[in-house]
Amino acid sequence: MTLETPDIDKIKNELKFTTSRSSGPGGQSVNKLNTKVSLRWDVNNSTTLNSDQRSRIMIKLDKVINNEYKVVLSSQENKSQLQNKETVIRKLEGLIKDAFIVRKSRKPTKPTKASVKRRLKSKKKLSEKKKLRGGVD
Repeated sequence: MTLETPDIDKIKNELKFTTSRSSGPGGQSVNKLNTKVSLRWDVNNSTTLNSDQRSRIMIKLDKVINNEYKVVLSSQENKSQLQNKETVIRKLEGLIKDAFIVRKSRKPTKPTKASVKRRLKSKKKLSEKKKLRGGVD
């Protein structure tokens, strides 16, 4: 099953932003300006996602999805509200792209005959060493 990554530009229309006071950099103006940007995206009611994409996002982004099935991210790294908004959008884009990367499954392999022989030889050697210690019977 191949899932295509949803269109990020269409998702941007569904995002809701709120601003609040930041605890980050800002000097004297840190307590006066609302530079922290929080992003909310309602995954459950998204019109740009099909059901397969929606379920994939629900599974892969479970750490940032709250009980109301909304992705909640925030940024307060910069002094500018606009820069924080761009940062939080980049975070969401990265999370969505990572969610749709299909990882290769691991194929289990057998140990080689030589490695099995080495392992058995070392076990035998250790066993002999312990026998030579000779306990009191």
